[in-house]
Amino acid sequence: LAAVIGSFVLNLGGSLNDTAPQASFGFDYNASGTNVTVTHQSGDTIEAAQLNVTSSSGSLGEEEGWPTSVTAGDTAIYSTTGSWSGETVRVVWTSETGENSATLSTSTAPN
Repeated sequence: LAAVIGSFVLNLGGSLNDTAPQASFGFDYNASGTNVTVTHQSGDTIEAAQLNVTSSSGSLGEEEGWPTSVTAGDTAIYSTTGSWSGETVRVVWTSETGENSATLSTSTAPN
């Protein structure tokens, strides 16, 4: 009982809601090499505000974003000003408090 009370007093219990969701995402690069479609394939529902798609070059534009709550089958489309060739694209989750983040899926674009 003392351990439970102590954990809440020290705010250790508050971090339980900051655990990363379990989800997998697929990546489909278009033939012209300018767009990637990211699809939530399976796993937990995630709030779109907590998802960020990044690339290793950082030059990423959102063409068509996620719905408010992202579930299996939902897609978002991102573009690059250059080529995707060899780029690493990541789906990153950030907790509501901003204290925790996790990479949920990673893909390397074909050359």
